[in-house]
Amino acid sequence: MESVLSEVVASEDLKRFEKKFNSEQSSGNISKGTQFEYAWCLIRSKYNEDIKKGIVLLEELLPKGNKEEQRDYVFYLAVANYRLKEYEKALKCIRGLLKTEPNNTQALEMEKLIKKAMQKDGLVGMAIVGGMALGAASLAGLIGLAISKSKS
Repeated sequence: MESVLSEVVASEDLKRFEKKFNSEQSSGNISKGTQFEYAWCLIRSKYNEDIKKGIVLLEELLPKGNKEEQRDYVFYLAVANYRLKEYEKALKCIRGLLKTEPNNTQALEMEKLIKKAMQKDGLVGMAIVGGMALGAASLAGLIGLAISKSKS
């Protein structure tokens, strides 16, 4: 599962699917398959803007798909949001998927990874805030000490 989350698309694959997508778009008829393939490439990009573009394409596909396709779209929306560190959105997607398929092992594993990332980021974030608070308190103490010495 972690390989799905960290895999980066080869630039030649992205270009190939982008070309196919643009060709169908210019003819005014983009197939669901082409749009999904291009979105799938975009969400595996190393660039956040590409991932966001992939999310838009997947969200456009969602109401057009059958149940199985929708499951794939929602799963990859979760992957894309995870890659953007939008863990709340990723978790919402996965939980929606688990409502309809509570035994989906891929979704269950993804849910664990999202929660783990949220916990890690939360702890790191709290450590940074704690360190900043400690630094501010130390600075205030030094300023207080300097003021008291200057008065004596």
